[in-house]
Amino acid sequence: MSRLRILVLAPDCDPTRVSISYVTYSHAAALAQLHDVSLVVGSRVEEPVRRAKAPFHTIEVVRTPWFDRINDWSLRRIFRYNYASQALTAFGYPFSLAFEWSAWRQLRHRIFAGEFDVVLRILPMTAVLPSPFAFFLRKGPIPFVIGPINGGLPYVQGFRQADNEKQWISNLRSLYRFMPFARSTYRNAAAIIAASSQTYAEFAAYRDKLFFVPEPGIAASLCSTDTRGPEPGAKLELIFVGGLMPCKACDLALRAAAPLLRSDLARFTALGDGPERSRLEQLARSLGIEKAVSFCGWVSHEEVFRRLRTADVMVFPSVRDFGAGVVFEALATGAVPVVADFGGPGDIVYPEVGFKVPLTNESDFVAQMEKILMELAHNRDRLKQLRRQGMAYARERLTWDAKAQATTRVLRWVVRQGPKPDLPPPKALAAGIGPTREIPEPYAESQVSR
Repeated sequence: MSRLRILVLAPDCDPTRVSISYVTYSHAAALAQLHDVSLVVGSRVEEPVRRAKAPFHTIEVVRTPWFDRINDWSLRRIFRYNYASQALTAFGYPFSLAFEWSAWRQLRHRIFAGEFDVVLRILPMTAVLPSPFAFFLRKGPIPFVIGPINGGLPYVQGFRQADNEKQWISNLRSLYRFMPFARSTYRNAAAIIAASSQTYAEFAAYRDKLFFVPEPGIAASLCSTDTRGPEPGAKLELIFVGGLMPCKACDLALRAAAPLLRSDLARFTALGDGPERSRLEQLARSLGIEKAVSFCGWVSHEEVFRRLRTADVMVFPSVRDFGAGVVFEALATGAVPVVADFGGPGDIVYPEVGFKVPLTNESDFVAQMEKILMELAHNRDRLKQLRRQGMAYARERLTWDAKAQATTRVLRWVVRQGPKPDLPPPKALAAGIGPTREIPEPYAESQVSR
């Protein structure tokens, strides 16, 4: 089938950074392996994007120097580089509009000249920042697709970790629907790609053009075969990877692992740092497990993968996690994930590859996770089976190429070159949103006519 000519809007994608900037760059680069992708970026990321030498058809640089200076000054002086601030997301609204308006002025003649088949916006990823492109293209000549988009995850009740993380501005989130271009973005989009069950449910009114593709991915080169060969009676190696902040809930993992650690049946390694570190170290001492717990601070990405490849179980009880990139990495390297059944992790993990613990309340959650860890410590055959199935799952379904293939099916549908793909999230199926049959793998598809 012929390659599509895709104009991809990704102002801040960057192969040298982490989180969303890296995720969106990797997604765009994977699409460029399959199609003629013209990547639209801001001037601040031009150099690293060009240096990475991904096979983009063209790299279109949009320069907004005055807005860049204001944004940089505000990030430094007002927000103090706190990228987790929801106020920073709201503050980015005019800058996002300015970028797309400038991009439209720069590229509209080429769009109307027939140089592209479709426009895909992958950044900003948050659903609350609309796209003027959807309005500009409401009458054609080519379709507009947005996503994967994410956000809107509620703060769970009954968990101090979520209460400590909540920001006042989150109460105003629903007001984004009344901002200019907010409604036209989703009304005029030919397709909406949601990155989580939560976001999918939020846009259920558009289910006829709504699809699910998870936020992160994993490089195929990192999906290696299992080389573990533990000796009989070896300790269960537990690992936590992430920031030591309230919402990541490392304290719940320590409490759940404490009986195993006190019995000298396991070791616990925490990779990451943050404001909660001293409190977590004190918790380890109070639980009598400090000798079995190692707080390693931040380490390189290469070191994270090395540690994951030697770990048995990754405990990740985060009570607010959108993307779950670390869960992808755990599955790919053979660390069996034990996660909270919420947000991104709850969408990715299913019983054949790991465990999901419902977020009922703290004590019940800890008790259920403790039971799971105890089972794995005493049933290494079950652990090995989960590991083998998880690694196969990551290799076949969670790579950047798999994500690009799923996105391609949506894009071919909107340009009338293929059937409508069946890409619902697992939790939407359970809630009765979307098709009726369950597909645990996030990229599973059946052929449905348009």
